[in-house]
Amino acid sequence: MAKADGTIWERLGRSPAEQRAPLSHDRLASAAIEMADLHGLDALSMRKLAEHLGVTAMAPYRYISGKDDLFELMVDTVHADIALPATAGNWRETLGAYAEQVREITLRHPWLAQIFARLPGVLTPRMADIAEQVLASMDAVDADVDAKMAMLAGVTAFTHGAAAAEVAQHQLMGRRGWTSDDDVRSAYHPYMAELTATGRHPHLVDYLVGGSNQDTAEWQFRFGLECLLDGIATKLPR
Repeated sequence: MAKADGTIWERLGRSPAEQRAPLSHDRLASAAIEMADLHGLDALSMRKLAEHLGVTAMAPYRYISGKDDLFELMVDTVHADIALPATAGNWRETLGAYAEQVREITLRHPWLAQIFARLPGVLTPRMADIAEQVLASMDAVDADVDAKMAMLAGVTAFTHGAAAAEVAQHQLMGRRGWTSDDDVRSAYHPYMAELTATGRHPHLVDYLVGGSNQDTAEWQFRFGLECLLDGIATKLPR
């Protein structure tokens, strides 16, 4: 078994002969992503990964020390899909694009939400490149580096939280056989009717009765993101 000596990224830099070997970090990550996309993260194990790749059970351990290393490789790989606009000096547009694309990759790969919960401080090379681009878009902002990092961290936390809630809702719908928001509303209608009848929740009833039902998860995300970016803007020097 590989010794956990430093991060996976440090060890990767010390493996120049890797590409000549039958396995590679890229191959491990791609296979793990394929398995997690099909069956979920809980179904992914080092043994099953080895079986999927047609290698011995211990073969992956020549490249990674365990599942956390594998998870970092998976996270790094899917972040290659993020391509931020070249908007030097436009921090708001860059942060907005960053949030939208992180949400998109999380919905495509729902297991990302679990990995972010398990490894909250994960910073892979591709994530570092993305953070560098976002921070560079703030060059014209008259604020210290702590404030700039807080801007990025705040948007990241909002995005991860909103995307994780959306993933959880999709998974709940799948378990219960619901295929649309109408199915969800129908399932909860009796309980909502009880709440309405008590008279104790007039503001909630206003929403239940007068709401447009157009407040989809995507609409809520974008509205919340705009509110967050508006709030950030008020804290910056004018």
